[in-house]
Amino acid sequence: MARKSVIRPDCKDTSFWLDGLPTPPALSTELLSSVDVAIIGSGYTGLHAAIETARGGCTTMVLDAQDPGWGCSTRNGGQISTSVKPSLEKLTAKYGAARAQAIRKEGETALDWIGDFITSEELNCDFVRNGRFHAAHTPGHYEEIAREADTMTRAEGIEAFAVPRAEQRRELGSDAYHGGVVFARHASIDPAKYHRGLLSLALSAGAHVLGQCPVTKLSRDAQGFMLFTAKGTVRAREVVVATNGYTTGLTPWLQRRVIPIGSYIIATEPLPQDLVATLFPTARIASDTRKVVYYYRASPDGRRVLFGGRVSANETNTALSGPKLFADMCEIFPQLASYGVTHSWMGRVAYTFDELAHTGVHNGVHYAMGYCGSGVSMASYLGKRLGQKVLGLAEGMTAFDGLQNPTRPFYTGNPWFLPATVAWYRRQDRLQTERAAAAV
Repeated sequence: MARKSVIRPDCKDTSFWLDGLPTPPALSTELLSSVDVAIIGSGYTGLHAAIETARGGCTTMVLDAQDPGWGCSTRNGGQISTSVKPSLEKLTAKYGAARAQAIRKEGETALDWIGDFITSEELNCDFVRNGRFHAAHTPGHYEEIAREADTMTRAEGIEAFAVPRAEQRRELGSDAYHGGVVFARHASIDPAKYHRGLLSLALSAGAHVLGQCPVTKLSRDAQGFMLFTAKGTVRAREVVVATNGYTTGLTPWLQRRVIPIGSYIIATEPLPQDLVATLFPTARIASDTRKVVYYYRASPDGRRVLFGGRVSANETNTALSGPKLFADMCEIFPQLASYGVTHSWMGRVAYTFDELAHTGVHNGVHYAMGYCGSGVSMASYLGKRLGQKVLGLAEGMTAFDGLQNPTRPFYTGNPWFLPATVAWYRRQDRLQTERAAAAV
């Protein structure tokens, strides 16, 4: 007998995190004609910048083409890491030891800062510092990440330790990997609750937030900026662009420097709690060493598994990505094969050509973006720093300021090279996994 579809008939194509979210607070309906600060984008970066500038006494308006939080701020997996992908060794070779240490340190700072911020602002968003298990999909990758963990502990003071395959079950209820590394200070969050909390803070600080108000043109003159929107024009002294994976031709210089990539996620139907506890015995979030990475976790209530990644070389729709992600998940957790999927959704992240986040000023416009799929803490942290820079505060400067923000010849924002790149990486991941399995 053929197995019934893994996709439940009532499966939603909206983010799991939106279920049960209270009605959003009332937003501004009128466009202000003149403001001190106009912020384009209402995700984590934009709202943190708005909180900072509004609390600093600036008339602040946040504009979004969709409803606030429509993008990846409410669509991500709710995993919080240090957000800096290049190793200390790679950064040292490029920038020198001191600058490399400073860049890596910003990741640790952002991770610590977001926890302190959530606590001090009393945000109810299921923040837990439960750690992350980074799993090796081949023995060679285990040896590599185990060495890196030792180096990070000695050279950077990062809490990381290797777990060999023989002890893997104490961290993850799967035999699909060859050991892994635990990053003890990484954390998890309910991203939609977090965004809702930021929105409330911004409004309480006096920021005006308008959704369904795309900015269609941005021009600069001697008095500042003019923003042309679907609801009229706005004059602003300062402009912040915080659009990340949704950056458009409104800012072509920025669009040429970010690569929008779809990231797809599913949520299972409610599961027996003892099963979830078996799969995630330490309640850690998880990721792996594939080039086309998987990331997954238990829901905050311990009743579901949320599993994300990229399932095809080309962008696809969530009706197609859901079954593919389910099949990938069951390769790691065969115990889930008899359950179904209630949510299948996606969001767009922004990669950069050097795998670093970037922030700065271009033609008078402040920006921060390019979080490379690990942006919960860094987007928040750099948003705050943007706000401080707009206010003229020295503490707004970061180790990311002044870095060259690279692009590629002929790249205009359409990642035409992505399908071939993803297909190649997926093939390599599959071959490596098959060879590792054959060798066991």
